[in-house]
Amino acid sequence: MPETPDTAPVPYFEGFAAVADRYDAFILDVWGVLHDGVTLYPGVVDTLEHLTAAEKPFVLLTNAPRRSAAVAEAMIEMGMPAGFCRRILSSGEATYLSLKERSDPFYARIGNRFLHTGPDRDRGLFEGLEWEETSRIEDCDLIVNTGPWEDSETVPDYEELLQKGAELGLPMICANPDLEVVRGGRKIICAGALALRYEELGGGVRWFGKPKAEIYAYCFRVLSGIDKTRIAAVGDSFRTDLAGAKNAGVDPVLVVAGVHTGELGGLPPDPASLNRLALEWNVRPVASVPAFVW
Repeated sequence: MPETPDTAPVPYFEGFAAVADRYDAFILDVWGVLHDGVTLYPGVVDTLEHLTAAEKPFVLLTNAPRRSAAVAEAMIEMGMPAGFCRRILSSGEATYLSLKERSDPFYARIGNRFLHTGPDRDRGLFEGLEWEETSRIEDCDLIVNTGPWEDSETVPDYEELLQKGAELGLPMICANPDLEVVRGGRKIICAGALALRYEELGGGVRWFGKPKAEIYAYCFRVLSGIDKTRIAAVGDSFRTDLAGAKNAGVDPVLVVAGVHTGELGGLPPDPASLNRLALEWNVRPVASVPAFVW
């Protein structure tokens, strides 16, 4: 059977240099591409230095439920040069601005009380906002979901809370559409996993972050003057990073050593497994690399 664009093998390169030569600018995922939530991946700083030397601008776009400045500060503490953290947008920043401005019709019938699900490290999201936090779901008008309260928790731990919220008809904001991430070598669930279950129970969810095309508007403003055909988006998740690139109209590049490593059979990725994921998520990367290394 002849190959078609939907079945043709995805080119695999041992380093990002081969990809960099083909584009003028990049949108880079953060968690899963640059670090694992605790440590920068080897070769990341070197690759960013090469892109900078080649005058190829990049923007960091992350589904992190924290303000952009907090994301940058965390990376700097990991050893990332501050100069590489100046152009960054997080789904948390988009959530914060939405909660602050309340210009979206979504808020028309919502009161001022919210319940937060998520760890204490995300609480900076609410600083300076004129909202009232409550600890009881019966007393709130909105659920702001940034993830589980504890990294060890799973979706079933929230079943009772989610069922009650759905029964009450409470809207939910999901500040991180990711389903899971690898933090320090261990998988933990993200806000997206709770939001998906909430939708299954009949609850309404307003999503902020990838794969929504709206979140890419900031990137295109920063990369103004560069045609979309000359921009590539790099990520490790088909569901968010690659699908988001497709929705935004830029080429997706897959980092194999991420959330799909097991499904892809390790390095190099198994072509049949990669093809299956591409068909499943209806997005085919233009290239794959083992990691964000030059």
